[in-house]
Amino acid sequence: MGHIYKVNRLFQQNFTIGILGGGQLGRMLIQSGIDFNLSFRVLDPDSEAPCSGLAPFLQGKLTDYRTVMKFGDACDIITIEIENVNTRALKELAKKGKKVYPQPEIIELIQDKRTQKIFYRECGLPTSPFHLTENRADVKKHKDFLPAVHKLGREGYDGRGVQVIRSTKDLRKAFDAPGLLERFVDFEKEISVIVARNEQGEIKTYPPVEMAFHPEKNLVEYLFAPAQLSHDVALEAENIARKAINELKMVGLLAVEMFVTRTGEILINEIAPRPHNSGHHTIEANATSQYEQQLRAILGLPLGETHLLLPSAMVNLLGEPGYTGQARYKGFEKVIGTPGVHVHLYGKKITKPFRKMGHVTIVDPDIASLREKVNFVKRTLKVIA
Repeated sequence: MGHIYKVNRLFQQNFTIGILGGGQLGRMLIQSGIDFNLSFRVLDPDSEAPCSGLAPFLQGKLTDYRTVMKFGDACDIITIEIENVNTRALKELAKKGKKVYPQPEIIELIQDKRTQKIFYRECGLPTSPFHLTENRADVKKHKDFLPAVHKLGREGYDGRGVQVIRSTKDLRKAFDAPGLLERFVDFEKEISVIVARNEQGEIKTYPPVEMAFHPEKNLVEYLFAPAQLSHDVALEAENIARKAINELKMVGLLAVEMFVTRTGEILINEIAPRPHNSGHHTIEANATSQYEQQLRAILGLPLGETHLLLPSAMVNLLGEPGYTGQARYKGFEKVIGTPGVHVHLYGKKITKPFRKMGHVTIVDPDIASLREKVNFVKRTLKVIA
């Protein structure tokens, strides 16, 4: 690495890491960075974003060229916690000698689900068949392709921008904008593998996790680690994640979401070039958390060990339907009084239906007990107003 981070092989901290995005992922990255005595700056459009009280904070649009340039000029290394950022500014900052990880070209590719899919196909990464569509009328030309999933090319996030088109009756739900029509996958499990790569090309994968999605909002409701997979399928999933980050030549952390079909085939669904909801449990459950691993990767440090210390689960803490206002946590004391349960609240003062307000990690050597505790947390801890 350059002189900013290491001088005569001695690690020192007289540099600043800029984070584009001040949400919970940035918050947990800063919390991890405190252990290494690292300095951060944060840019986010929301003056009350979860990171706002943890580091020097600039309120501004992540997609505005001048705002990102001004912010980046005061940083030595720049990273992201959300993909919807101005990549033109990041490219200019990289030309000026700033370290930008993940690289701007990779963020740009992943910002559009259409270019993501083309990348998988060109690199020989397994994924479901698809058509690129320009508008709703274009989707209607592919009636023989149904059932399918229609995704907005850009700016879909946390389940938004996704429609299942099961039959011709559902074609009216298709987006009237550039999108991606994917063959519906009859999957047995949805899994995720977090993989990291540093500047030196060292790669480490985390064991696959098994995800369960909220039936209405299409976002992760809870997960179990390790995923209940055969050794061969788990190994193949990790190899696919390794190939993806290698093909990208990416520095940083990549979440690779995959389907496991009923015939045992593994298909990539989507990738995210940052810490991910499917890696929150690593704070308590793995030898190195995904947040520390991201810092190790972008600083050119040796990557940490990733093995699971104990079987674990993660439950997303979502705002309850019907409640908007100052957040209150019903059942909090009962949950934190349960052995092996760790609650993380994201510092969001206002709750809304299905807003991510925190998560709960549960660790337990007994899988049956672990599942019982997951159900207990889901029944007991509620975010109301």
